[in-house]
Amino acid sequence: MSDQTAVKPPLEFTPPGSGLASMQLRDAWHLLPWVIAIAFYFVADGFHSFGTNVLIMILFTLSLDLALGYAGIITLGHAAFFGIGAYTAGIVAVHMTTDPIAGLIVATILAGILGILTGMLILHTQGVAMFMLTLAIASMFYEVANQWRSLTGGDDGLTVPRSAPLLAYFGFAGFRFDFRGMTGYLYTLSVVFVWFVIAWRIVKSPFGRSLDGIRQNPRRMRAIGTPVWWRLVAMYGISAAMAGTAGALQAQATRLVGLTSLELQLSGIVAVMLVLGGERRLYGAFLGAAFFMAVQDWAAAVNPVYWMFVIGGLLMAVVLFLEGGLMGLLDKIFGMFAGKRVENGQASPVEAKAGDAK
Repeated sequence: MSDQTAVKPPLEFTPPGSGLASMQLRDAWHLLPWVIAIAFYFVADGFHSFGTNVLIMILFTLSLDLALGYAGIITLGHAAFFGIGAYTAGIVAVHMTTDPIAGLIVATILAGILGILTGMLILHTQGVAMFMLTLAIASMFYEVANQWRSLTGGDDGLTVPRSAPLLAYFGFAGFRFDFRGMTGYLYTLSVVFVWFVIAWRIVKSPFGRSLDGIRQNPRRMRAIGTPVWWRLVAMYGISAAMAGTAGALQAQATRLVGLTSLELQLSGIVAVMLVLGGERRLYGAFLGAAFFMAVQDWAAAVNPVYWMFVIGGLLMAVVLFLEGGLMGLLDKIFGMFAGKRVENGQASPVEAKAGDAK
């Protein structure tokens, strides 16, 4: 027996399980974004409306990451589904019911259906043709909303009535949406959490793994029998549904829906958020959207006219010097600490994961 074998410590066996009891220390950081979001509710008095907008943009950025980052679908018209969700929630509140969950469900379903239908069209193309089709479809939805004044209000926008108390069913009084936005913040946070869990399960499932293969080499995936086109359509529909949910939340939070929710600029802004946070990293949507919104709020307060120069310079710096966005920066920082641990004789995270796998 060699000396290395003799001094090798025995591997610890961690029994399989679920929930927090089986979570190891190195995985506890997954709770950090949610702990911060809950702590924000208690400490950021007067900023709940701003926090709600950040959460909405996080959800919107996450939806784009599913389509562009994980599936490789090149789109610059994702605001179309955000606007469809916003207008649907507003129209439901005006003409049907002010129940927020009902409006949210209808908006999500309609955006998902339209995502599947438009996806079946654009996914017959590739590259620049796909890119232009997404812009064309977004422009068509914009014009429909602009011209259908009797339903959407046209360029005047649509005023949305105040949402009914949340969960006011079976005689329960429910939770009223207060003017400080505290109920709306928790409501939005809950919806974002549900969608995040769905997105996490999707990207970690065999379906999500196959999409990663399709993004890298669709011909090879097609050669082994993978239904490439249908899986891309399905992912595009899920992404559109998520964007529709974000739009519905925006309509319910601001009580106003305008043509800006369908504009090309919004698609560009959410793409910038995704680049800032990092593609194919679910938590990149959290970092990118929150950082963008914070910088935008600060820069607009300093100079309301030229604040976009700050955003443009920030984006250039991230693209040139931070490969992988802010999540890539965090990887480098954690890698430095991991290297120091190895120098001090401690096991690196890679070695620890290898030991757990054995």
